[in-house]
Amino acid sequence: MKKITIMTPCYNEEGNIEDLYLRVKEVFHQLPNYEYEHLFIDNASHDKTVDILRNIAQKDTRVKVIVNARNFGPVRSGYYGILQCYGDAVIPIVADLQDPPELILEFVKKWEEGYKVVKAFKTPMKEGAFFYFARQIFYYLMDNLSDIKVTRNFTGFGLY
Repeated sequence: MKKITIMTPCYNEEGNIEDLYLRVKEVFHQLPNYEYEHLFIDNASHDKTVDILRNIAQKDTRVKVIVNARNFGPVRSGYYGILQCYGDAVIPIVADLQDPPELILEFVKKWEEGYKVVKAFKTPMKEGAFFYFARQIFYYLMDNLSDIKVTRNFTGFGLY
């Protein structure tokens, strides 16, 4: 049976973390042919995030918790988290629920069809003129100053 690791960096997410855990758990109830583990990497939260995670992990052996001694930020913490994943695939998902866990079903379907990587893209959202302008400048600079093509509206949410 293949195993998928869900990897979630978090920082002060006490209001979201249990809901995220329950939604991911429900998704995997719909995927009986897969095992999963949910790895949370806490970035030295100041709220009750770690207490909530430890409580969940005591009740569910599929949940693993890494607590950083200090805040390493989402990129370094996420990278370290991916290095700690031992499943056949990994799905990074943010703790703030902006990435809908229900898309995991679509990711797995595409993976079963033979895709090695499945990426999700954010749909354009209403934003103020300043943020729209700043985003357009960022993409313009990246397109013209870098040899690497930046995928627009991609946040990292996907199956790898």
